[in-house]
Amino acid sequence: MDLVKKRAVNSLVTKLGSVSEQNRIEALCEIRLISKNDPESRPLIADSAAAVGYISEALYSPVEVLQENAAATLHNLSISSKDSLMSTHGFLDALSHALLNPSSPFTAQCVADTLYSLLMVESYRTIIGHKRDILFGLVDLIRRPDSASRSIKDGLKALFGLALSPLNRAGLIGLGVVPALFSLVCKDGRVGVVEDATAVISQIAGCEESFDAFRKVSGVRVLVDLLDNSTGSSIRTKENAVSALLKLVQCGGEVVVENIRGMGSEVFDGIVDVGENGTQKGKSKAVVLLKELDAKSVLGSVDKDYYE
Repeated sequence: MDLVKKRAVNSLVTKLGSVSEQNRIEALCEIRLISKNDPESRPLIADSAAAVGYISEALYSPVEVLQENAAATLHNLSISSKDSLMSTHGFLDALSHALLNPSSPFTAQCVADTLYSLLMVESYRTIIGHKRDILFGLVDLIRRPDSASRSIKDGLKALFGLALSPLNRAGLIGLGVVPALFSLVCKDGRVGVVEDATAVISQIAGCEESFDAFRKVSGVRVLVDLLDNSTGSSIRTKENAVSALLKLVQCGGEVVVENIRGMGSEVFDGIVDVGENGTQKGKSKAVVLLKELDAKSVLGSVDKDYYE
């Protein structure tokens, strides 16, 4: 059976190299379906350097059907054949081109999903993070007013994967990710988008450059407001806000502590709420934040199991 599948894949790869655009489109559409419906065939496709090369090359095409099918195929392959893709020369450059020049929102979504899939591998985070065009493309994706909701969510997932590596955070801040993220939090009413944006914010907060960038967009004030029950924030959003504030304090020291304290008693009320009603991880971070803020008067209201 594997031999039959291999011959079928090899035949399609040959068609991918055809001078006929119609032949290339037909082959790519078929490979996309195979990569979607037959997980066993993915390694056969991905292990062919010629196949990945041809599919990556199609991302440069202005023809929508070619670019879309190439992007979708690469996403399917990234599920189980990450190493093969990453070892293909020019693969990341092709992704960045399609991200910056998508023929459709679907192409941008597929590229962002592919990046998120690759970023699950820790060692790939700094490699992808060194591709400035990819970072810029993702930041631009979430801040463009014409971006579809699905595109924004997929872009946020990829940015979260990048921000998991401390080495990528300063670069993202330099490309304007902080105002883009806080703009989504303040202007986008969709719960899922706000939750995903604050998840990225909570990672970005963990570097020396973050507090100055947050200060310019009143980020601490926004995070504190998210902790206020009147804003209707989900518990996940509140936990992300607590995590971000904790990282700001740990990286920025006393100047950040004083800034947060100056927001008033509602700060502590919101943190205590997370400490009492959040997940175990959220409760733990809430207690550590209260300790960092030297809020001894309210620590006692949080379950002792989480701070003793």
